[in-house]
Amino acid sequence: MAKKIVAVNASPRKGWNTDLLISKAAEGAASEGAEIQYFDLYKLEKYTGCVSCFGCKLNGGTCVCKDGLTPVLEAIRGADGLIIGTPNYLMNGTAAFRAIYERLIFQYLTYCKDPWTCNPRRIPVLFIMTHNAPEGTYTDLVESYRKSFERSIGPAKTLVSAETLQVNDYSRFNWDRFDPEARKKRRETVFPTELARAFELGKEMAR
Repeated sequence: MAKKIVAVNASPRKGWNTDLLISKAAEGAASEGAEIQYFDLYKLEKYTGCVSCFGCKLNGGTCVCKDGLTPVLEAIRGADGLIIGTPNYLMNGTAAFRAIYERLIFQYLTYCKDPWTCNPRRIPVLFIMTHNAPEGTYTDLVESYRKSFERSIGPAKTLVSAETLQVNDYSRFNWDRFDPEARKKRRETVFPTELARAFELGKEMAR
């Protein structure tokens, strides 16, 4: 039976860095026969982050809120792997990422010493973050998310793409913090290796 992999894009920019890396990881998983279910969070019906209703604590660790995130959470619950990615906005994930992160993780939190989580089915996770800062800037943040995913969802790996190309035409903007030519060169030389890495990590997940 084919493995089911859920891919979640928490970027509003379709066809750009985060979306491309998630899609390539999903492509890698599909190359191993996995069935891919892809969600663009910015295209869903209205949803929120956790509202702290504690309904999940009375419902076996299942979020009881019914909104645009419900089918995503249900798909993850029945999946064999999760690929999730976000660009870095203001030193963290996007608002869309934080919303699903809260809803996904908190539903399994027991507030007990043992067990810490009530997740009945652990699955591998690939967490992808893209940002325009120098490499290593958000190492601690990414590692924090990796540990959280690993505690609550399953064994987690990460992929980070730094110094990303933000726009095709930098001349339209008065940005003096970036070297447009250096960004374009990195997109042509480094980003393809990151796409290849994403593909391999997707393959590994599906095996």
